[in-house]
Amino acid sequence: MIEVATRNLQEATIMSIKGDVDLYSSPSVRKVIIALTEKRAPVIMVDLSHVSYMDSSGVATLVEGLQQTGKYQGKFKLFGLGMAVREVFELSRLDKVFEIYPNEEAAFHSLA
Repeated sequence: MIEVATRNLQEATIMSIKGDVDLYSSPSVRKVIIALTEKRAPVIMVDLSHVSYMDSSGVATLVEGLQQTGKYQGKFKLFGLGMAVREVFELSRLDKVFEIYPNEEAAFHSLA
């Protein structure tokens, strides 16, 4: 079971995900990301601190979010990656593509 929630913090939208992001749950994540990018949210920060597993479909969903925000010069940041999720990003070398921060505070301070 996956839970996706959003909240606003100044100009940023924080998207919190709880649960495993896989082939079955990634469409729920994608729906929220697409809704935010259609509204041209200036900053989307994805909280992955409660995600213990992510497969390639979850990664692809986040890549799509990064591409969509890039189309309108928005920012797409990730934070709170656990070891297993971080490893997926490192093995695919996407840790060089995404802005990844240890926590929400660090991600938010990067906006200054």
